[in-house]
Amino acid sequence: MKLNKLTTTVEAWIFLGMLFVPVASIAVNSTLAAEVAADGPANQGMRFPRQDGNAAAGRDVFRFETFGNEGFWTDAVRLPQGMMAAGVTPLKALQLGVQFDIDAMDDAIRGALTGQLRADPTGRTSALLNDPKMLLVLINANAVIGMPIKDSNHDGKMDVAHGDKVGVSCALCHTVTDGSMFSMPGGGSIGHRLDGQANHNLDLGAIFASAANSRALYPTLQLSLKANGGKSLGRAPTGLTADSTEAEVDAYLSNKHFYPVGMFDDSFDGNGDPMHNTPLFRQDLAAPYGSEGSIARLDNFSNLVYTTLFDQTELTTSGGRAFLHTLGGAAGDEIVENYVKILKETNVEGYPYVKAALQGTPGDEATPIGLRVDNTKLLNLNAYLVALPAPRGARVDARSAARGREVFRTTGCTSCHNVDQSKHVPSFVVPMKTIFPGDNPVVLTQRMPPLNPIMNTPDSIFDDKMAVVNASARGDIRGIAMPLLLDLARKPVFLHDNSVGSLDELLDAKRGANAPHPFYVPAGARADVVTFLRGLDTEESAGSR
Repeated sequence: MKLNKLTTTVEAWIFLGMLFVPVASIAVNSTLAAEVAADGPANQGMRFPRQDGNAAAGRDVFRFETFGNEGFWTDAVRLPQGMMAAGVTPLKALQLGVQFDIDAMDDAIRGALTGQLRADPTGRTSALLNDPKMLLVLINANAVIGMPIKDSNHDGKMDVAHGDKVGVSCALCHTVTDGSMFSMPGGGSIGHRLDGQANHNLDLGAIFASAANSRALYPTLQLSLKANGGKSLGRAPTGLTADSTEAEVDAYLSNKHFYPVGMFDDSFDGNGDPMHNTPLFRQDLAAPYGSEGSIARLDNFSNLVYTTLFDQTELTTSGGRAFLHTLGGAAGDEIVENYVKILKETNVEGYPYVKAALQGTPGDEATPIGLRVDNTKLLNLNAYLVALPAPRGARVDARSAARGREVFRTTGCTSCHNVDQSKHVPSFVVPMKTIFPGDNPVVLTQRMPPLNPIMNTPDSIFDDKMAVVNASARGDIRGIAMPLLLDLARKPVFLHDNSVGSLDELLDAKRGANAPHPFYVPAGARADVVTFLRGLDTEESAGSR
């Protein structure tokens, strides 16, 4: 929340209802020296409880459930209206990384498109892909993955041009296709759904910029707030304000330096901290959730997404206001007041939109803003995300992978990571100073325990995500949660902030001793370790195919 000048004391009652989880006693620094030739850290961290429902029903939640957020995306952000006004074509959408479900298309469209792509595999001359009206046809058919349409006018037909509304589901960021009909290099594809895989090519910033009222995304933009003396945290040199125009917001969202491809700003703290898109398969192997590890349970993570990110107007409720005040005091209050002003100026009415029950106390992990969507559906979603298989590792040279495995085991990598990817990922949060030795934060404001002080290293964006939102929300430390080491061959960039361009670069000591994740492999062994990592999956610990 850019709390450089915030002086308001956070009230003492804050977070008393939060789910406290004791910090696992893990001395990562000492372990680096001790764990030699090991298959993983001796202390794997604590296990977090999870309850699963029906996976088959959970598939529909993952793909199509909105809990009413179509009101936010259609009536507040006005995403479909903006796309129609801009004449966005299916080809343009593919260039932005959007995925299309071939199984949702009717036979006539599928046949015609197949013929056109056979004649021109690039799609540049395809009449259907270059027709803006065809995008509406595909939206109405629920063929645009992650943008489900709802029969809002209850006439039994789906037509966004005649009153029906379009929302957002988990699949927008976490589904790709097999590209069996078409795959655009660096973009989206048309084919059968592959749920759970991260869409690394999704240009959410540009997609949001195409909306007719992108100002309605205010809480998740990089902001400049009076409570912080006008200062700002993020990639842009200056933050946006409540008076920033639609054109200024669109310019921020469209700027690849400020909002890179494959990233999503998933925190409503006013920081410009988009994080790289993550996979959602085999979530039985994961926890805690969020790159900062702030959420212990999978269903609680999903509830937070639905009740805040997918409908940001929920933050204007009493629970939303309390939660933002919890996180940032005067800065949090200012975000809400400015947001209400923007919604009024842009004629947004009838909010909030997501249908959720008043429940718990704001600050509880299960109900951060005192709301929870249908719990049965959340548990069904749990079951689906657990059941989704991880992709097989890349086909790699078995001997090179075996050599890389031994280097991985003997150079300290296993003080944080397991060799066997069928095991649960170690659940501890790695201290920021360990994962980022160059971290030298200044304290921006104190907060009531268990919340850490709000801190930021001024000359780095790596810790921006953890400045306000971090694992202290559940009594843990400020740091980084362990990622799944799966599907790495598809991953184009590394670390949560996109700061490293390849696995080879990640392991190269040229990045320096104070860089984020400064754990390096000698040049002669680096190619073998990269081979090993590219071949990892849940079936085999080394690529032997």
